[in-house]
Amino acid sequence: MYLRKVEGARAVTLPDGTVLSRADLPPAGTVRWVASRKLAVVRGVLYGLLSKEEALDLYQLSEEEFQGWVSAMAEHGREALKATTLKKYRQPKGE
Repeated sequence: MYLRKVEGARAVTLPDGTVLSRADLPPAGTVRWVASRKLAVVRGVLYGLLSKEEALDLYQLSEEEFQGWVSAMAEHGREALKATTLKKYRQPKGE
């Protein structure tokens, strides 16, 4: 098996003991974002598997979109990343 040379870590251990590797990340150019894929990218960046800039470039994400995922997860957990719960968790501030 051939392992491609990459900058940074190939795998990281998450606080719950599970291991997240580059193979667990969604493929580059992903267009359909389900909660599990968003979660993998957010965890990958937060735990040092890839840099934020690398993630934004690799997945064609805007800074605003990525930050939305991070804040939704921080405030409400994994459920907030689901498209079906956008309205429930992303109310305008002050309501």
